[in-house]
Amino acid sequence: MLIIFSLTLTKFSFCQNMEENLNNGLAKIKLKDFRGAITDFNKAIELNPTESKAYFNRGNAKLSLEDFKGAIADFTKTIELNPINDVAFSKRGESKSNLGDNKGAVLDFTKSIDLNPNVADVFNFRGISKIKLEDYRGAIQDFTTAITLNPKIAETYFNRGNAKGSANDLQGAITDFTKAIDINTKYAKAYYNRGVVKESLGDTDGACQDWGKAGELGEADAYDIIKFFCK
Repeated sequence: MLIIFSLTLTKFSFCQNMEENLNNGLAKIKLKDFRGAITDFNKAIELNPTESKAYFNRGNAKLSLEDFKGAIADFTKTIELNPINDVAFSKRGESKSNLGDNKGAVLDFTKSIDLNPNVADVFNFRGISKIKLEDYRGAIQDFTTAITLNPKIAETYFNRGNAKGSANDLQGAITDFTKAIDINTKYAKAYYNRGVVKESLGDTDGACQDWGKAGELGEADAYDIIKFFCK
């Protein structure tokens, strides 16, 4: 009886210590102490090497430190332990995209969407990877779905505007850049890109106005293009 009681206490202490390390790591992530968080997650993994949350959170910390290869390894381990973790697939896709593996990223984002088709950000991320692969039509479809799921994110309209511009739908691009600006009136890159499209359509005056606004908002490249096109 004493032995059983002792073993029960040991197991309780073991679980408590692991959870404590996990919680400490999460607290450090909130404080942006990513290296400290990794140390805590390492301790949690040492105590329980099959705890998927420890690998997942360590992957997030590594992603924040731009250790993309390390993040991929942790998200892969998370998926091995919990193959229905849609966020792990999305995070691994994000890490792959940062390393230039956009085909691999699209596959991971697609798996994440298969598991949970209601997250706008994942469609947005997949659309960005598709732009890099020059699949502009596919990117537009993804951004449109992301907008349907969450129509209040300026960046998604901006991204769709870029995809439409690359697909030579210039009026559609202007419409999307304008919508992005409506949501975020300080969106310098949206003013800049809308100016580029306006210039392509022969509206130099409108382009110069947009570039001027972009420059005021901190887009330094705007002043170079103003010197070239605007009198």
